[in-house]
Amino acid sequence: MDKTASPLSNAASSDEKVVDIRKLWTVFGQGERAFAIHQDLDMAVYRGEILTLVGGSGTGKSVLLRQMLGLLQPAKGEVLIMGQPVRELSLRGAASRIGMLFQQGALFSAFNVLENIAFPLSEQGTLPKDVVRDAAMVKLQMVGLKPEHATRMPSDLSGGMIKRVALARSLIMDPPLLLLDEPTAGLDPNSSDEFCDLLKDLHGELGLTVVMVTHDLDTLFALSTRVAVLAEKKVIVSGTPAEVVQFKHPFIEHFFLGERGRRAMAPMALGGVKE
Repeated sequence: MDKTASPLSNAASSDEKVVDIRKLWTVFGQGERAFAIHQDLDMAVYRGEILTLVGGSGTGKSVLLRQMLGLLQPAKGEVLIMGQPVRELSLRGAASRIGMLFQQGALFSAFNVLENIAFPLSEQGTLPKDVVRDAAMVKLQMVGLKPEHATRMPSDLSGGMIKRVALARSLIMDPPLLLLDEPTAGLDPNSSDEFCDLLKDLHGELGLTVVMVTHDLDTLFALSTRVAVLAEKKVIVSGTPAEVVQFKHPFIEHFFLGERGRRAMAPMALGGVKE
C-alpha cells in the first residue's frame, strides 16, 4: 500500500517528505521498569496530505505527535521535519514549522480570543504589536469567527468556537505542518461536520500537510488522504482508507468493520466520499 491520494485531498500531494520517522524507539521508565511503546517504527508524511493515525489505547498516537513537536526525545531512531532533525530545532524554530491543535483547545483562560490567537507570534518579539494584532485578526476571520468575537474570553465560548480559536492560534505562524489531536472531540454532530468542512477548506487553500489523531470515524473518512495504523509497537499498515480496511488485523476489523465503522463507511460503499 502506498500514499496514493484520495479524492478528498484538495492540496496536491507529492513525494516530498515533510515528516520522516526512522527506526523510532519510545521507551518510558528506567531499569527493570522500562517498557517500549514503539520499536523500530518507520513512518513518512508527504507534502499536501492529511495522514490520520489510529490505533488502540496505549499504542502511542499522541506520543508520536509529541515526538514531532520535539517535546519528547526518542530513545533510539530519528524524527526529521522537512529534512531537519527535530531535536536540533529550537522551540521558536519548531513553532514556525509546526502548528498544534490540542484536544481541548488549551486556550489561556486569562487571555481574550485575539490575545490567544496572537500568543505564539507575540512571544517571538520580532514584530510591532499592531502587526501582530492585524495578523491575529486575519486568522480569526479565516476560521469563520467575526471581529466582535475578538474580545470574548474563553469562558464565554462554545465548544465549537474554542476549537476555532485554537485552530487560528495554530495557524498564526503560517506553519507548513499542522498536528491535530482529536480535533472534533466533544463537538455535537453538526459542529463536528462544520469543523471538518473548515479543516478541509483550509487544507486546500493553505496547502497544509496535516497529521491527525482521531477516534471519530466520520472525521477520519471526511478528511483523510491516508491512514496509518499503530499496533504491535509500529505502523503495521498505511494507505488510503479504502485500502487499510482490507488489511487483515484484529484491531482493523474491530475499529473499521464494527457497527460504527460500517455506518461511517456507507458513503464509500455507495461509490463516493463524504463531501
